[in-house]
This record gives sequence, structure tokens and C-alpha cells, in this order.
Amino acid sequence: MTDARLAELAARLPNLRLLTDPADLEHYGRDWTRRWTPAPLAIALPGSVEEVQAIVRWANERNVAVVPSGGRTGLSGGAVAANGELVLSLERMKSVLGFDAVDRTLTVQAGMTLHAVHEAAREQGLLYPVDFAARGSCLIGGNIATNAGGIRVIRYGNTREWIAGLTVVAGNGELLQLNRGLIKNSSGYDLRQLLIGSEGTLGIVVEATLRLTDPAPPSQVMLLAVPSMAALMEVFALFRSRLTLQAFEFFTGAALRHVLVHGAQRAIDGDHPYYVVTEFDAGEAAQDAALAAFEYGLDQGWISDGVIAQSEAQAAALWRLREGITESLAPHRPYKNDISLRISALPGFLQEIQALLGREYPHFEVVWFGHIGDGNLHINVLRPDDLSDSDFIAQCEHVTKLLAETLQRHGGSISAEHGIGLVKRAYLGSTRGEAEIALMRGVKQVFDPKGLLNPGKLFA
Repeated sequence: MTDARLAELAARLPNLRLLTDPADLEHYGRDWTRRWTPAPLAIALPGSVEEVQAIVRWANERNVAVVPSGGRTGLSGGAVAANGELVLSLERMKSVLGFDAVDRTLTVQAGMTLHAVHEAAREQGLLYPVDFAARGSCLIGGNIATNAGGIRVIRYGNTREWIAGLTVVAGNGELLQLNRGLIKNSSGYDLRQLLIGSEGTLGIVVEATLRLTDPAPPSQVMLLAVPSMAALMEVFALFRSRLTLQAFEFFTGAALRHVLVHGAQRAIDGDHPYYVVTEFDAGEAAQDAALAAFEYGLDQGWISDGVIAQSEAQAAALWRLREGITESLAPHRPYKNDISLRISALPGFLQEIQALLGREYPHFEVVWFGHIGDGNLHINVLRPDDLSDSDFIAQCEHVTKLLAETLQRHGGSISAEHGIGLVKRAYLGSTRGEAEIALMRGVKQVFDPKGLLNPGKLFA
């Protein structure tokens, strides 16, 4: 607290929690990327919207950059503070502010975990349907800032489909009330949608009004073994045509090996190149259709083996094989690519990219998994023990440049759901045209005239 700027901030906001201990600076100054050395000025943990506004106004007066912080579960460097920024953590602002039974909306502070949002919706007999493995630690504000997707996008869409309204602190400290929970609102630009996915570069989400829906109908879960990536696309088309899918996730045999080492239980004997976990609406007719689809896939050579869960515990065990992948890979410090394409473009792209990765990564283990149902693939390159971090990242970034060029030819995106952050900003031009990027910079200038909100993210 010897810094005069922090002393002034503390004097203005005597109830504000400010942390400067080195362990806190390290903890709050990074996300899951672990690539940059954290070096924030301090950590501010406001307890109210008014405190967030006051912090941003102080930052403008003192020209202090601010990094908004949620659960820091991101994988693109979007929450990294490595250059003396003030980290503004929303984790203390975690209350339910209201529930409207008529509109079926839940208004919450941005610091609630996704799991807590699920529980709050469940208490009202309803569902907030966005879901993924980091639900216990990611915060709803961060989900909004990255337009998080997850495992049920095929059924429910991304986060933006479920945001009825936002309260946002802009870069000058002004408070914006965006959309106010309306279903129809054609009164000008929808700034709410502009803020969703903006990675904290335009404003700080402090409150959100979330749309809720009916609880998901009873479902069944199947695990399928598949002999090839081409067969995987055939299985997806087959099951989508015969069932109402809630999720359709794939992973490779390499991914399974890591999850099993991490403590999961094998569900299908033998080793197979690819696996699918699919969840679909239950019912006697649905189970008959699923078994018929399975048998047809076997006859066509698209499916090698499979199992259907007979209980909730078995369903959870099958899902663990998919949801445990990221945690099981973490000790290997993987370099991650999070990409998306139109589903129809996947077969041609996959053929090309598999050849590219085999050629460029001959000695690296590459682990694939992702959301085939919405065209989102996660490519994880594992660092060999005998290679330094810097050499490993340099080789991976060379290949990412080639990957970005391939995506551009196929009309894809270098970031499906993790954002651009620091990791992917060099490749933004593979997804967005020059005119688009120029407009994005102009929007940033309007919302954040001094460029103090999450600087260096999205574009340098």
C-alpha cells in the first residue's frame, strides 16, 4: 500500500478490499494459460456496483489499466495482469438480486459461479441451460464476457441466447442498463449483445438478468466407440436424424488414456481411435430409436462398440470420461487451440488438418476433443518433458499460424468459446476482415476512451 495511487483509492473507498500480498498478486494475476508472469499493481475486490464505478473513475484519473476478473478459468490469457494493472475481481458480488416468475428471469450479480446460478434456477423449478465442466469455479460475468458455450450448445445455444439484460460499468465509470429484460426491443442498437463476448474490453459486467427455461426432460446417455473421424460425422448425422439430442461430444483414444490415468473408469473394452458421449431425450420410443441407430451404425462400420447408461451413476461415470479431460491434461502444460467451423465444413477441414498436425508435430502427442454438434474442436498439444516452455510455445505458434490460415480457407474461427485474449490476438485477422477489425477498434474507443479496460486483449 506504499503506492500513492493505492493509498488514494483506499482513502476514497474505506470499505474496499485491496490485496497486495505477493501470493495474492500471483493468484489473481493469471488465468489457466500459465504463460505470462503475473505482475498486477494490486487486487481490488469491490462489494457493490458503486464501488466498481468508483474504481473505474479512479483508474481514469490516474491512468491505471484495469483487468476485470471472474473465476480466471479462461484459456486465452484474457484475465492475465502482467504489466502493473489493477485486477478488479467480482468474486464478492455473488448474490441473487431477484426472480421474476412471469418473465422467468433470474437477476444475479456477476460474481456468482455457474453452479450457483444452476442451483438458484433449480430452486425455482427452472433451468439455466448453459453448462460445462468448470461450472464450480467459473463466474457468470466471465461466461458473459466470453460468450461461453459448453456441452449443450447443440440443444440450447451459447450464453448470449440466455441474457435478457445487463448492467455494465463502461470505461469512464458510467453505468449502463442494457435491454432491461425485454423480449422485443427495436429501439436502436442492442449494446447488450455487443458486450457479450467482448472479454472485458468495453465494460465490466456487474449484474445480469438471465432467461430460464423448463427443466430438461429425462435423458439417457450413451458412450460409443468409433473407428475414424469420418465415421464420427456419419454417427452424428445418424443420431441427430433419429433422436432429440441434448449433447454430442467426442474425444480421442489418447484423451481417454489420460482420463483413465486420472482416476476415471473404463466403460468399453479395448482401445479405439475415437469415442462419443451423447445424451438424448429419454422415453421408450427414444431408447428403441437409439438402439436401432446403434445397430445401423454397427452394420455400416461407423460404430465399433457402445454402452448405454442404466442409472444416473453410470451416466455420470460416462460423462466423466469427457468432462475430466481438461483436468487430466493440465499437468502436461498443453498448448490449446479452440476452433470452430460450420458443421458441413468439418469433414474437409479435418482431413486437411490431421495431415498438417501429423506433419508438423511428429514427436508431440496431440489430444483432440470437443463439440461435434456445434462445430467446435479443442486441439491440445502436450509438451514433451525434454523441451523448454519457450521452445515448445514457439513451435506451437508456428503451427497455429498454419492452422489459422487453414481455418480462414474453410471459413472457420480461431476461437470458438475461449475468446481471443493475449494468446490468439495475432490470429484475429484470420477470422475477421480488416474493415471489421477497424470497426471493433472504433467501438473500443467509444466505450473505453483511454484504453484502460483489459488492454492488450483482442488486439495489441
